[in-house]
Amino acid sequence: MKNILFPLFLLLGLVPAHAESKDSLANIVDEVVWVVGDEAILKSDIEVTRIQASMEGMRWSGDPDCAIPEQIAVQKLFLHQAVIDSVDKDVTENDIAAQIEQRIEYMVEQIGSREKLEEYRKQSLSQIRQSMHDDLRDQLLIQRMKQKLVQDISVTPAEVRRYFKDMPEDSIPFVPTAVEVQIITQTPRISPEEINRVKDELREYTERINKGETSFSTLARLYSEDPGSRRSGGEMDYVGRGILDPAFAAVAFNLTDPTKVSKIVESEFGFHIIQLIDKRGDKVKVRHILRKPVVGDSAVNVALLRLDSIAADVRSGVPPTQWQALFEGKSFTFEDAVSIFSDDKDTRSNYGLMANKSEDGQLKSSRFEMQELPTEVARAIDTLQVGQITAPFTMINERGKTICAIAKLKNRIPGHRASVTEDFQTMKEVVLEKRRSDFLHDWVVNKIKSTYVRLNDQYRDCSFEYEGWIR
Repeated sequence: MKNILFPLFLLLGLVPAHAESKDSLANIVDEVVWVVGDEAILKSDIEVTRIQASMEGMRWSGDPDCAIPEQIAVQKLFLHQAVIDSVDKDVTENDIAAQIEQRIEYMVEQIGSREKLEEYRKQSLSQIRQSMHDDLRDQLLIQRMKQKLVQDISVTPAEVRRYFKDMPEDSIPFVPTAVEVQIITQTPRISPEEINRVKDELREYTERINKGETSFSTLARLYSEDPGSRRSGGEMDYVGRGILDPAFAAVAFNLTDPTKVSKIVESEFGFHIIQLIDKRGDKVKVRHILRKPVVGDSAVNVALLRLDSIAADVRSGVPPTQWQALFEGKSFTFEDAVSIFSDDKDTRSNYGLMANKSEDGQLKSSRFEMQELPTEVARAIDTLQVGQITAPFTMINERGKTICAIAKLKNRIPGHRASVTEDFQTMKEVVLEKRRSDFLHDWVVNKIKSTYVRLNDQYRDCSFEYEGWIR
């Protein structure tokens, strides 16, 4: 493992002139300075981390010459345990590929284009992906291992109240300004010509595979628009029916011949062809190629005009003509418009109220800090007063589709010191995170005791955060 969360300059393969040059790193006489279990820490690992920390303005609680190698050593402990607990089997190539694509998209956004990225790195995109693979795999392993260790930790409301009872006011968490947002979305219609174009492409792929001109995996790497599986030739890990899009699952689970290619399948993500790899109990392993139809400008404009009209009707309180009988004597509200017009199945049943979810998909609350909102939504509501509605705008949803939307600022909660009555979830997360942190700290200390550790003599005078390194 090298480093966790490389900044952009390291991802690009660049070292700023005022830090250390790449040549100076190349001239380091490398050596193993720590060993944790069967994981070695090299001198070069420490130097790269030092540069990263310097560029990010990171401050260490102790001597960096001691704190940096200790930080890396702790990550090695989690990696070592991940192998013991077979957590590495839970991190699939699809998971790693998805992380790689996210990083590449971030780098491309910062640099300006894929061509510029390749020029800076002096590598092709394929080579860049390969160079990032092991580091991102280790990051995922460490993350999953930590999650496994703390997954059963919980706190009760009484424990939360007790934790904050005698805490000085200036130590109580400050809750930043938050907003609640309602949204109406309309999905632009894709032209029949565009759908036929995508289907023709997929038919061509099928024909080439059936003729033996090329393999399914090769075409997936070249043409699939699923970043999570493209790098692995379209291959997905074993998965149950309930995890998949229903239309995709219906075809995938009915495949019986691994040499055949499925008919074209339309899912909420686009159009697919699928090939069976294996079946194991109630799970299936397949590879697929995803192609996404492109939404035309005219269709986007039609959806934006429709939403503009809906917003005007809500502002006036008068429903569209065809709905006036239903609302006779009543004002037409944003909530009414959601139930009639919104395409978003996730918010439509909740009057359009957006839900703030954690990374694992668990609902946190309906409150968002501005940076937690989708960028397009945050930009649209930034200057609104409570109760106002945005102009129509476009955005890319979590499924990668272009959608059009209007949003209403339902509430704005000014920044304040947390209270148990108003901000229980926030305060619970503080206590829960403290419990998790303490647990992981104790776990590391105990793990050190039972793990083979060897470190160079130069570190024996260090004052470490975790006891037990020196024996």
